[in-house]
Amino acid sequence: MELKKVTGDNFQTEVTEAGMPVLLDFYADWCGPCKAQHPILMEAAEEACDVKFCEVNVDEEPRLAERFGVRQVPTMLIMNGEKVFGTMTGLQSLESVLQHLEM
Repeated sequence: MELKKVTGDNFQTEVTEAGMPVLLDFYADWCGPCKAQHPILMEAAEEACDVKFCEVNVDEEPRLAERFGVRQVPTMLIMNGEKVFGTMTGLQSLESVLQHLEM
C-alpha cells in the first residue's frame, strides 16, 4: 500500500471529501527522519484500515504546508473533513501513530 500523494489540486478530493479520517504526512525528500517515518506509516496504514493515509511533499507544495502551519518535517495531521483532530511532529513510533489514530 502506498500513501496517496496530495497536492493543492487534489487536496479537496483526497482529504476534505474523503468521508473518513485522514492522516496527512508532511515530509521532504531530504529529511532523514521523514525517510525513517515512511515505513512506519506504511505499517500503520495496514493496521488502521478505517483511516486514509496521504502525504504532502513540502518542497513541492509549500502553500499546503503554510496553510496548516507546518514548520518542521515530519509533521502528521489527523483530519476529518476540514477539521484537524491531532498533530504529531518528529519521528513517531508505530505505537504512537496508532495511539493518535484512536482519538
